[in-house]
Amino acid sequence: MTSGIQAWLGRGSFFDFGGCRIFYRREGRGEPLLLVHGYPFNSYDWHKIWGDLVSRRDVIAPDMLGMGFSDKPPRHRYSVFGHADMHEALLRELGIGEFDVLAHDLGVTVVQEMLARRMEGQALPRLRSVVFLNGGLFHEVYRPRLVQKLLCSPAGRVLGPITPDAAVRAALKEMFGPDTQLTRAEADELVAVLKHNGGKRVNHLVGRFVLDRKRHRDRFARPLERGFVPMRLIDGNLDPNSGAHLARRYRELVPDPDVVDLPTVGHWPQLEAPRATVGPALEFFDRQAS
Repeated sequence: MTSGIQAWLGRGSFFDFGGCRIFYRREGRGEPLLLVHGYPFNSYDWHKIWGDLVSRRDVIAPDMLGMGFSDKPPRHRYSVFGHADMHEALLRELGIGEFDVLAHDLGVTVVQEMLARRMEGQALPRLRSVVFLNGGLFHEVYRPRLVQKLLCSPAGRVLGPITPDAAVRAALKEMFGPDTQLTRAEADELVAVLKHNGGKRVNHLVGRFVLDRKRHRDRFARPLERGFVPMRLIDGNLDPNSGAHLARRYRELVPDPDVVDLPTVGHWPQLEAPRATVGPALEFFDRQAS
């Protein structure tokens, strides 16, 4: 691992979730802010905006089961619902009763499930407001890449563990804007996170969350369509999965949509344009608090 990843791991903690060790970082002071990362990496996705966030908020950033520095059981049935359970358990473990959320990619669907549970009146820590980054908020306009489709298919059992590092880097290149590409060193860091503790063995299993999105589309979309909590979408428009076309659908279905478009950015706004991402996110949260 690089020194940056080692430092990130060294500053974190672990908690037990159903007999599995879950890694998380917590730092800062102020109102609680939960960061929900995407697939297939981990909380290190937030490292470029971490300093800005922790200067203003009490930030909690876990790694989901099967990713990053958390355990990766090979026979586990990974699902959006299980990921939501883990985040809720961590918040209860830390004694947090109310919180805001910044979510990306898979993380947006996890938060949609948490919102659906709150709509049903389940006793949870109270989710107050959300900033969504790029992710499949509405399944009908989500466009997974070929490699993701293959990993979700029966072939994923074979292809997942043997996916070459070069193929991961190529997939990343597709997802970033032409002017906001990762350096080779940055891409290698993410590949190292993916491979940590045998991550490629379970990557195809974790990636099946897209099937949950399809099966439970209406459940996940309902809180957004009803404007259940204050929400903002910060969208990298050049993302082939969930770019400008997703922002258009969001504007169609969400009442009084609050959208910040990033025209030259791809799928990872927090890595590609950290200043243009963290500024609107913190402004939104500050406005809700006031």
